[in-house]
Amino acid sequence: MPRPRKCRRIEGCPKACFFKPQGIPLTELAEVYMTMDGFESLRLADYQGLTMEEGAARMHVSRHTFGRILGDARRAVARALVDGLALHIAHDAQTPCMHQYPDRLAARSKELCMTKIAITSEGPKMTDRVDPRFGRAGGFVVVDVETMASTYVDNGSSQSMSHGAGIQAAENIINAGASVLLTGSVGPKAFSALKAGGVKIGHNMGGMTVAEAVEAFKSGKVEYTDSPNR
Repeated sequence: MPRPRKCRRIEGCPKACFFKPQGIPLTELAEVYMTMDGFESLRLADYQGLTMEEGAARMHVSRHTFGRILGDARRAVARALVDGLALHIAHDAQTPCMHQYPDRLAARSKELCMTKIAITSEGPKMTDRVDPRFGRAGGFVVVDVETMASTYVDNGSSQSMSHGAGIQAAENIINAGASVLLTGSVGPKAFSALKAGGVKIGHNMGGMTVAEAVEAFKSGKVEYTDSPNR
């Protein structure tokens, strides 16, 4: 029987989840992935200058495990630099526990409670129809389900992009503080960006108004997806 995995303490949070060569659209690049524990090991060892023992203690892992994680992370960075790949920092099942910096903890806790949801919309009102597209949706209505206060995020800049509209739209959702997205369909690049930002994706929401989508979420009738559906 395998040993249960110990939780790895992660105190850092990347300010960006994607890094790429300048002048090349992300849609035209292959990606190399770095896990969140890999990012944390780099932050502790190469940014803060901690020893292997100190880094291992901070992450609550053995020195051997810390060295292996750090080695994998450094190889991911090296591959991105040498081969000209996009570097994607992503959450995965290998990182079951995360503790943010104290000044970000309150905001992250609110996200995890799913108080803010974003709905792709054809307009800014709750009576507008859900836009079945994601990357090229007209905009997003962001709703605090505790207070039902709503704001509108215009997605016009993504609509005019020839490449990378889904990734730009995903950044808009994450920056708005939403932890759930309700939409019709999501492509693979946008899906990866949303998942990396901790956003849960409810799909097949076309054919209803924004208000009806919110009620479906509150009543537990939303169908969530674990993979791209476009």
